[in-house]
Amino acid sequence: MDRTQNQTTSVGPSTVLAYLDPNYWSHPFYYRDERFSREEHYEWFKDYSHFRHLIQQHIKPYYSLLELGCGNSQLCEELYKDGITQQTCIDISAVAVEKMQKKLLSKGYKDIKVLEADMLDLPFTNESFDVVVEKGTMDVLFVDSGDPWNPRPATVDKVMAMLQGVHRVLKPDGIFISITFGQPHFRRPLFEAPEFTWSVEWSTFGDTFHYFFYILRKGRRSLDSRKHTERIAIAPISLLQDELENEDYIFRTNIDEINM
Repeated sequence: MDRTQNQTTSVGPSTVLAYLDPNYWSHPFYYRDERFSREEHYEWFKDYSHFRHLIQQHIKPYYSLLELGCGNSQLCEELYKDGITQQTCIDISAVAVEKMQKKLLSKGYKDIKVLEADMLDLPFTNESFDVVVEKGTMDVLFVDSGDPWNPRPATVDKVMAMLQGVHRVLKPDGIFISITFGQPHFRRPLFEAPEFTWSVEWSTFGDTFHYFFYILRKGRRSLDSRKHTERIAIAPISLLQDELENEDYIFRTNIDEINM
């Protein structure tokens, strides 16, 4: 979550579990007054410049793209500058959506649609998009997941609802890009559920700490996905606090609270 220099002091929640409360993202008091009113821009998991070389390998200018959980990120603006003009961004927060709409209009990005919507219940028809992108949005679903090797059923249900929706709205040869903390041994069992037809490959970016960049290609899954899932240039992970000091819901995690 790489900050820009023009941001104000963080106004994140006092506990990690607040990220699971829909009120945090949608209620005027929790989100607008406590965060958006004082924060113009925030990037979860680094800004576009850190993974531009990866995303450009998979997105063409004529593609239609859906971004999940846009918040106040500049990702859609950066993609637009790179020629991706057919964009739809969604967020569960009405305040975030309104602010994003105004910001994009003020900058002349009139083609980008910004809608209030829940990623667990996508309001789009089947096979609507060439690409779906999420950056740190799915990770919020895991903050109360319990044992990462055996997540709680409620967590799995939410993640699967998200993935099923993404798979449904992707075109037959569409691509899902997930930018996340989640390591392959935790994400693959979910990505490779039997109902999905996508192949799974990944890369990393970052300096001392490596973020994961997953590329899931619909309709490309092999019969033995475990055997053929591709691993691309995974470097050793080094968890250094100076690299992660702005990662709100990681450093606000209270282990005792989560294990209750």
